[in-house]
Amino acid sequence: MSPAWTVAVGGDTTSAVYDPALGSADAAVFVCAHGAGGNMSDRSVVATANAMRARGIGVVRFNFLYKEKKRGRPDQMPVLQETVAAVVERTRTELRPKRLVIGGRSMGGRAASMLAAEGFAADGLLLLAYPLHPPGKPNQLRDAHLSKIAMPVCCFCGTRDPFVTREIMERVLEKVTAPWEMHWVEGADHSFHVLKSSGRTDAAVMSDIADTSRHWMDHTL
Repeated sequence: MSPAWTVAVGGDTTSAVYDPALGSADAAVFVCAHGAGGNMSDRSVVATANAMRARGIGVVRFNFLYKEKKRGRPDQMPVLQETVAAVVERTRTELRPKRLVIGGRSMGGRAASMLAAEGFAADGLLLLAYPLHPPGKPNQLRDAHLSKIAMPVCCFCGTRDPFVTREIMERVLEKVTAPWEMHWVEGADHSFHVLKSSGRTDAAVMSDIADTSRHWMDHTL
């Protein structure tokens, strides 16, 4: 059974779980934040954790405070950032990882990216389905902070994801100076789901993402 932690966040607490790498010591630890509609135990987060663990990457999953309290509306961004930071600090204390990567899915990855832009200490930033803009609203970009990130970044987005337009993302990345690897997952939506007609499965997509993530950690971090 994976070790469970209670993490202090300001005057509140939240839950976190550490899933160690399978069959070996952690080559790195990924503190993986969930998306706006998810939680630390949702299918996509657990699938991500399992794929990473199979490649020697330990994963720390956690709930943002609104999910811990079973509220529907996400916390304000400063509280999301404070939660990520608190879980990272607990991870450092508990595990003393050789390499520590922050990031996560959609909104959770965005919160971690905003910490990174403020100079938060970590070895790298791993973004899964970065929400560049709301669906159908490509003028409402969430990109102002991205050019301030200095740490290495590995970002995965699906070509059918309504939260990111490839042409716009590529223009945004022209202003980014950090070592940024951008990977487009052909035919995948915001959940990295692919149509049956693609000839691939969701599990195969996640396997490829985990393989690429491990290669990035070994060769860039």
